[in-house]
Amino acid sequence: MKIRIGMGQMRVVPGDVEANMNRAIDMIHKAKGNGCQIVVLPECLDYGWTYPGAKELAQPIPGPLSDRLAEEARKTGLYIAAGLTEKEGKYLYNASVLLSPTGDILIKHRKINEVPFARELYRRGDKLETVSTPLGRIGLNICADNWPSSLSLGHSLGLMGAQILLSPCAWAVTPQDLAVRKPYGEEWRSAYSTLALTHGMAVIGTSNVGPVIGGAWDGWSCIGSSLAVDAGGNVIAKAEYGEDAEQLLAFDLAVELD
Repeated sequence: MKIRIGMGQMRVVPGDVEANMNRAIDMIHKAKGNGCQIVVLPECLDYGWTYPGAKELAQPIPGPLSDRLAEEARKTGLYIAAGLTEKEGKYLYNASVLLSPTGDILIKHRKINEVPFARELYRRGDKLETVSTPLGRIGLNICADNWPSSLSLGHSLGLMGAQILLSPCAWAVTPQDLAVRKPYGEEWRSAYSTLALTHGMAVIGTSNVGPVIGGAWDGWSCIGSSLAVDAGGNVIAKAEYGEDAEQLLAFDLAVELD
């Protein structure tokens, strides 16, 4: 079976939650207009990755922001994978959700492999999940959960039977690398291809574009370069590079259903 997936490489402005949510909703509707059944949005699309103010402003999941995305899932009939900042009690989590076309939360994931300085802001997650859907079994994680040093997390989802792994991301570079447009993404391509070839599992990572505010990477830029690799380890879609490279990139993916 062929399914159509959209990578919603949207601009995220740290702290500007209303504008960010509106851009996310716009990407969802663009994906619908492009015939997609799934749309994958970036990591921490609400407040921005490592934005310090999120500690006071973030919402629970389910909560007002995840409810807004769930309403769009119902309106469009899409599966939506999206990164959100989650507040639970005194803790803050870098989270993602997989929403069904009826707006139900099928999976809520909390990022496990966070970079060291970001662990001062986010508490780490402690579980992995997959879910069976009419489009195949889907797994969900976040960004550096698939970094080469933590590839065991992606392997675990593959061993749990995931045929499609969706991963909201925030891929960032230094101002110096941005100025010279240093090539980016080979580490992710290699990691994604390893997972794909080992498990016959497609891997899709969608990054945002825009500034990083807060933490050791303050002043860096997220540069998109969203990436999709099929079950054979082949790159089938790669979005544009740049701090202003906002786009919806749609592609077809072949999936063998059980």
